[in-house]
Amino acid sequence: MRTLRRIPMHREGSDRGGMDHRRTARTALWALVCLLPSTALSGELRVHAGPWRAWLDSPGGPLPFRMQWRQADGRDHVTIRNGPERIEVARVTWKGGTVTLHLDPYDSRIVATVEESGRRLTGRWERASRGDTMTRMPFHARAGDEARFPPLPAEASAKRGDVTGRWKVRFSKSDDPAVALFEQQRDGNVVGTFLTPTGDYRFLAGRLDADRLRLSAFDGAHAFLFHATLRPDGTLNGDFWSRDTWHETWTARRDPHARLPDAFTLTRWTGNASLADLRFRDLDGNFRSLDEPEFSGKARIIEVFGSWCPNCNDATRYLVELDRRYRDRGLRIIGLAFELSGDVEKDIARLKRYVAHHGIRYPVLLAGTADKDQASRALPLVDRIRAYPTTLFIDARGRVKAVHTGFSGPATGDAYARLRKTFESIIDDMLSSP
Repeated sequence: MRTLRRIPMHREGSDRGGMDHRRTARTALWALVCLLPSTALSGELRVHAGPWRAWLDSPGGPLPFRMQWRQADGRDHVTIRNGPERIEVARVTWKGGTVTLHLDPYDSRIVATVEESGRRLTGRWERASRGDTMTRMPFHARAGDEARFPPLPAEASAKRGDVTGRWKVRFSKSDDPAVALFEQQRDGNVVGTFLTPTGDYRFLAGRLDADRLRLSAFDGAHAFLFHATLRPDGTLNGDFWSRDTWHETWTARRDPHARLPDAFTLTRWTGNASLADLRFRDLDGNFRSLDEPEFSGKARIIEVFGSWCPNCNDATRYLVELDRRYRDRGLRIIGLAFELSGDVEKDIARLKRYVAHHGIRYPVLLAGTADKDQASRALPLVDRIRAYPTTLFIDARGRVKAVHTGFSGPATGDAYARLRKTFESIIDDMLSSP
């Protein structure tokens, strides 16, 4: 790969000819830079600015997503795109010919080498999993405004179906119901998501060619790939791959009335411990109870979450908004984090990054590891922790008003709007109660 080289300049003397030579050199250097309008400069490396098509090598085949690369303020900026979703990469760092995209707040990164004069990237995506294990998948990217899923030529002459609407879904490895929401455009592009009792699959994007549906999502934590066939009877039959280890089949039939169980009925408050007796470590290493003076006598939201969990990140963005709107009226929010590593020092460091990433002002406490059985024992206020996040609403007198399991985020559209309306109605009721 070519690099920009500094043009040597004469330093001896101060005659007019020397000045002209230096002026000519500066002009030549500026002209060279101006000839590269589509190139982002990263130290001595040049990376093509503009749209990119990226993909991970998954067991189900290429798992694609879109990126946008630009340079501003002397730095590289990368945006990951999943349909309408835009994810700003937290940091882009360089070491020699290797670039790293840091995907905060997850302990996740893309590490790649630059090839083909800045128009291709090859490397890996890696993300911390439980304990000291890592997820690693081969990563590739190519500059250009290519489709997420290129149209299938063999299907071009066939009549395209339509998957727009609401679908009742069954996954082969789960007994829980699921609902799919799809919206198809005239050109065959499709966006949508799956809703489950524990949370949604966030922003999926892809296309339908004739009877073949392909969807994917990558957000730094999720790496999802869906393939399906639209059968003559109108049902969908397909495969689902998650990261590099999970695979299951799924079926769906169109059902405008498909619904999930009420998320406020899935987890039951037991009260088998007092709030004052439950003590967890804060991010300075001090143990705090859930009923200390800062919280006692005030309406509270206790959020059971993990920094590693995309649905929890959606919920946290909303909680930060609620904290800003309701804090002066007396609402207090407490985050109880159940993390992956089991190493207190590592988990606190990750939570500090999480707090900074989201601009959290409310207390976040490290409550344990992400194992749901251990989380249930650590928080005996409810019968069981079934999902991250789980949200507890407690009024100023310490009475539980509601427990909500999971979170339907922005990708779910109307479901997210209804969730917000219900949460805020509960908060208003708690704050107005004597």
